[in-house]
Parts: sequence; C-alpha cells; structure tokens
Amino acid sequence: MLDARIDGKELSARCRWHPSKTSRILNGRSAPSEDDIRSWCEACESDDQTADLIATARAVELMYVEWRKQHRHGMRRAQEESLAQHTGTAVCRAYVSNVVPGFLQTEAYATALMHSITGFQGTPDDVAEAVAARLQRGRLLHEGNHRFVVLAEETVLRYRIGDRNTMIAQLGHLLSVMPLPSVALGVIPFSAQRRIWPLEAFYLFDDGEASVETLTAEISVVQPRELADYHRAFAELATMAVYGAPARALITSAMEALG
Repeated sequence: MLDARIDGKELSARCRWHPSKTSRILNGRSAPSEDDIRSWCEACESDDQTADLIATARAVELMYVEWRKQHRHGMRRAQEESLAQHTGTAVCRAYVSNVVPGFLQTEAYATALMHSITGFQGTPDDVAEAVAARLQRGRLLHEGNHRFVVLAEETVLRYRIGDRNTMIAQLGHLLSVMPLPSVALGVIPFSAQRRIWPLEAFYLFDDGEASVETLTAEISVVQPRELADYHRAFAELATMAVYGAPARALITSAMEALG
C-alpha cells in the first residue's frame, strides 16, 4: 500500500471490500484469504508478489496450529505424526517445565494427562488409541541411533498427573531409563540460580526445527535467528541442571514425598 500510495479507503474500493473488512485485515484482526491476497496485490499493481505472499501465508498457517484444530478428530493422528517426526530425528533436545516428555511417559501417566487435555479442549475422546500411539515413541530409546537430551524443571517431578501410584511409576520409569546410552536427563532444581527464567516447553529436532507448546497451540519455529535463540536458551538451561546421582536424588525425593 505504501509503494502503491493508496490508503485503506482506496484499497477497499479497488478490492470491492467493505471498509470494516479492510480495517480488520490492516489491523491484524483477520487474516487475509488467498483470494484476498490476490485482490490486494492486483489493487496495488504488485501481481509479481502474489505467489510469494501466498506461500508465506501458507507457511504461517502450518507454523501455528491450534490444539483444538489439531485434535478435532481426536489425539491419535497427532501422536502418529509426532512419532514420524521423532523417527526422522537423530538428536531431540527437550526442555519441559510442566509434564514429562511424551517419549518418556508411562501408559498410566499418558492416559491421565490425555484425559485432562481432552476434557479441557472438548475434543473427541480417543485417549486409548492416542496413548498407544504415543507409547510407540518410547521404542526409539532402544533402537536406531536416536539420542534424547532432556532438561526438566523440578516442578515436572512434583506436579501430580494422575494418582499417587501413577506418579510413583512414572518417576520410577525416569530412573530406569537414565542409564540408557540414548538418554541424557538433567533436572533443574528449585534452588538453581536462574540465568534464564522458566520457559514454555519446547523441543529441538536436530538443527532444523523447534516445536513450542503453549496452552492453545503448537508453534513450529524454523526461522534461523529464532532457532538459534532456542538452542542458546537450551544451552543456558543445561548449565543450571544437575545430572547423574544428584538428578536421581531429586527424582527419589519426589517419589518419597508421595508417601
């Protein structure tokens, strides 16, 4: 619009849009459709930019996917897609501040977690099938050349997902996988001197993508500068974690606190 030297009123006229529609798009309250982008470029005599702008809009749509949309038919399909992504990844780095990462979850823990997610989102309940698909990720700990580097805030060990027995079994499972050569597990203690604040959970798939989990959506990050920030954050968080015997002691303490 700036290059074309037109204002919103003129854009509305050229595109035959109601002014309120133009206002919503210009102020970021509504995303333009592909037809809207074509009309906009034509109105600004910038047809040569149409293909690139449509490709960018499609990429943005793929990068930000609401959980309700992703789970609109249940959670099984999303778990199968996640398995495929992990299968194609050599090194997965996971920072978690709320729950145990899926590839380290027990059946009971995953079931309790997915029931609460399904209930909150109001999406179809296919928890049994979704849990079965999620547990398939656990086999990657034992086959191929996969490596999983996990940083967990101590809160993850203390938050109650499921009942007492579920939590004890889950924490015991963490202890059992720690000796595996494919797993490196660090715990960031409550008492750690923070050099970086607690963050939302995120996963780094080799050097090509970061997946960030918010309450409402999964965000795929591929922009090099943003990826570099997530890798730098992971490295900073790793310096605050404890490993080996001190990490096992924190897990054991959390188990003992369950009584």
